[in-house]
Amino acid sequence: MVVAYMVYAAALARTDREKGRVRSMRIALLDSTDRGTLIAEREIFELFARHDLKTVDEPLSQLDMQQIEQVIARNGFVADVKAYLTGDDILHIDLRQRSPILRLRLNGMDSYVSREGYLFPAPPRSALYVPVLTGDYRPIVGANFHGSLREEVDRRQGEIDSVIRLLEREKYPHYLAEKQNDRRLDSVYRHRIKRHGFLINREKDEAFELRVKETRAEKAVARRHLRYIGRQIQGRIDRLSDRQEALRTDQKKLEKNYEDFMKLLTFVEQVENDAFWRSELVELVLTQTPSGALDLSLIPRSGRFTIRIGRLEEIDYKLEKLERFYRKGLPALGWDRYREVDVRFSDRVVCR
Repeated sequence: MVVAYMVYAAALARTDREKGRVRSMRIALLDSTDRGTLIAEREIFELFARHDLKTVDEPLSQLDMQQIEQVIARNGFVADVKAYLTGDDILHIDLRQRSPILRLRLNGMDSYVSREGYLFPAPPRSALYVPVLTGDYRPIVGANFHGSLREEVDRRQGEIDSVIRLLEREKYPHYLAEKQNDRRLDSVYRHRIKRHGFLINREKDEAFELRVKETRAEKAVARRHLRYIGRQIQGRIDRLSDRQEALRTDQKKLEKNYEDFMKLLTFVEQVENDAFWRSELVELVLTQTPSGALDLSLIPRSGRFTIRIGRLEEIDYKLEKLERFYRKGLPALGWDRYREVDVRFSDRVVCR
């Protein structure tokens, strides 16, 4: 009887569900913080409208939970989404947004980046309380990129590896031609002239000397020709090797740029974990020197000066020195006296 009742109840519930409609939709942002939110409830409704995705008052049997989750998850700022129905025919959507630590506004880009190096374009009408990065620095990805930087770097490294392997395969016919040419050249070197005949029929000295002279001339021409061919073959191999080396250099630059950018994120995270610097620093200006090194400057909330950090090295020491200058120097010297505060040099702060 219990089993029969359970089967009957399940069938009845399924029948009611097929006849029912979505009464309302409730959206919950599970990780809202004091920095703000990247998405609002009205934007979810607008998103569904753009994709002609019906929810409220839609028959429950036609509701596609997977499609709902996929439409929302396409936005890079959504870390996780879960859509489900409750017994009162209410559609619930639980969202977890990513946690950006920096906003990039440079080279036509307006994107947020998380501490793990995940980039996504800034959603419309969004404004999180995070530092802003400006300057002439050119990121390793385009303005509309969204995704993991590490995965993008690995993908591009893999593409370069494929081209390097292809170039190595292109060398193979040249290696064979070079080997064959070397054999022919060796054969020319080993070629010896023998006197014709024996005893009575022995070739005369004059004829033999003439033939030796002609053969030597032919061997010299053949050697020059084969050496010329060898240089051409080696030139083709060298050109392919140069292309491979240039690609390996590109790989190293790409990895170095990624490591430098992650150092920047580490610096930003360090600043964000310090209450004083988190409230004081509002903008980061990143420039790239001709050698490719990154040079960082900071725009503080207090004063009218720019702080020169320089390379992303010895950051703890530079911040400690800067904080001492903030607490013991600026109150006595005046907050508006200098245009630039430079902490790049050892054991001193240089002000201009």
